Amino acid sequence: MTYTQILYDGLWKNNTGFVQLLGLCPILAITTTLTNGLGLGIATLLVLIASNVTISLIRNIVPVAVRLPIFVIIIASFVTATEMFVKAFYYDLYLVLGIYLPLIVTNCIIIGRAEAFASKQTVGHALFDGITMGIGFIFALGMLSGLRELFGYGTLFANADLMFGPAAQFLTVTVFENYHGFLLAILPPGAFFGLGLLIAMKKAIDLRVGIK
Repeated sequence: MTYTQILYDGLWKNNTGFVQLLGLCPILAITTTLTNGLGLGIATLLVLIASNVTISLIRNIVPVAVRLPIFVIIIASFVTATEMFVKAFYYDLYLVLGIYLPLIVTNCIIIGRAEAFASKQTVGHALFDGITMGIGFIFALGMLSGLRELFGYGTLFANADLMFGPAAQFLTVTVFENYHGFLLAILPPGAFFGLGLLIAMKKAIDLRVGIK
């Protein structure tokens, strides 16, 4: 598999959120604001890169019988380190993400790429796959969270200071002045409607350009 194919698969053709429909729990639960979505997406990206590279490095020495338990231990170790880092330096964001940060361990995206790709590929390919799949996941989170925040609150990047510090408050954009909000957008049903709309839009684009 070439790097171009890996890039195309990760960002568009096999996007984890819009095509594979993996990691739906955090996608649907945490995407009430763009800041929340990007925060969890970046954490998942870091774990995905680290676990892919590590699993690729040890792929030839791990017995087949204990492959999955070893993978889970590796992933859990990186998730714990990421959680501790966020808790130490981005405590407010840590409180917002809550249980969904440690639940990255059970994210099907991570274990799926470990089993289906990293355990069979070179370190370079595994690293690039982790980057592209992670960015694809951030893209899905960002699109859905941006859509829900826009219609739910009339803003974009609300509470950006949780991720980037007090100096980032200027990133918050009020799109609709004196907006009373659309409650459905930030409730769980709104997440399903929003994701369905985005999946339909992607499918329409694929059909328009002739992608099967």
